[in-house]
Amino acid sequence: MKLLKTIAFAIAIGALGFSTTSARAEETVKVGVLHSLSGTMAISETSLRDVLLFAFDEINKSGGVLGKKIEPVVVDGASNWPLFAEKAKQLLEQDKVAVTFGCWTSVSRKSVLPVFEKDGGLLFYPVQYEGEEMSHNIFYTAEAVNQQATPAVDYMLAQGKKKFYLLGSDYVYPQTTNLVLLEYLISKGVPLENIGGGFRKDESGTIISAGKYTPFGHTDYQQIVAEIKQFAAGGKACVINTLNGDTNVPFFKEYAAAGLNAEDCPVVSFSISEDEFRGLPAKQLVGQLGCWTYFESINTPANKKFVGNFKKWLSTSEVPGIVKDGRVTCSPMVLSYDGVYLWKKAAESAKSFDVPKIISVLEKGITFDGPGGTVKTQSNHHLTKNVYIGETKADGQFKILKTFKEVPGEPFLKGTFKAKLSAN
Repeated sequence: MKLLKTIAFAIAIGALGFSTTSARAEETVKVGVLHSLSGTMAISETSLRDVLLFAFDEINKSGGVLGKKIEPVVVDGASNWPLFAEKAKQLLEQDKVAVTFGCWTSVSRKSVLPVFEKDGGLLFYPVQYEGEEMSHNIFYTAEAVNQQATPAVDYMLAQGKKKFYLLGSDYVYPQTTNLVLLEYLISKGVPLENIGGGFRKDESGTIISAGKYTPFGHTDYQQIVAEIKQFAAGGKACVINTLNGDTNVPFFKEYAAAGLNAEDCPVVSFSISEDEFRGLPAKQLVGQLGCWTYFESINTPANKKFVGNFKKWLSTSEVPGIVKDGRVTCSPMVLSYDGVYLWKKAAESAKSFDVPKIISVLEKGITFDGPGGTVKTQSNHHLTKNVYIGETKADGQFKILKTFKEVPGEPFLKGTFKAKLSAN
């Protein structure tokens, strides 16, 4: 009799536990966060995790999505590209997340892409990239080349620049971006001899690579800067910089030591945002240029509210190891934030967390009034958004010089400009 009572009690407790777990599952929707929280990319990607958690908390306080609270599932890609694919599989197949926000480098995105396509998942990708891709299972809130690189070239041409030196880190984003820029510059009437950094050709003489490239972590820029100084000697020259990470420090130190400055030969950078300035000597970069679809210095009520709320959230956050002091906001952070709200609006429009239904809504075009201005989804899985040219200040912020309004994202640019990439 005692044994029967014990068994009955155990069954009752088990049933209660199952019921509680089921109720909790019914009250929440799991959302994946896939970023490098360790390794060489953690310095940039941790900030994206932070702003995502802030967005989730903000949404949860206002009632959640379709009556459910967001339950984040945070995993660490650890700056290890094959590991990103494993973590993506875990999020989709084990954790059963409704959507994932993540990746920074193109190689990490390309690593997870087949996983999301195979398992029918949905990824929002927020960091400027080289284009030449459009997956049904990815929405690219990121800047495409025509929302960063080509507007920057247009600005420099308008400033009277006639010579462009291409410099970048040795991986897919700078290589592909600069090949597009080579075509673009030639189509704008810039002669080949006015494009610096060197070229690599195939057997037929067609240029297949343009620019000078250095590996991640490179420190010796003496020879390259000497080449830039010689290239700029005649005046009206600039540098298009796609160097990534802390290798910008030795480059700009050598640049200054060589007597170059923003007036004589300005550098426009595509991978240095306010967040990177936290680890860079901002005073040495005063007057240099950046091009993004958001700057913290945007003077609008929406942006001021976003920046204030994010910093207030940081001060009270209990996320283990989170950095609270000296924090700033930047374009990849805002494009992550925008992605969360676009997903929320799409789910509410579809009245479902079903990925195909959400993708259908996104492809028809929905808008969100974000900190950088209104963004709108496109059928090609990119966003229409504002583009800003900014001049760096000593405090690591940007003075906005030029705004390009409502620029649609165009991922496929190679071969679209009238430029024959061959040389004698």
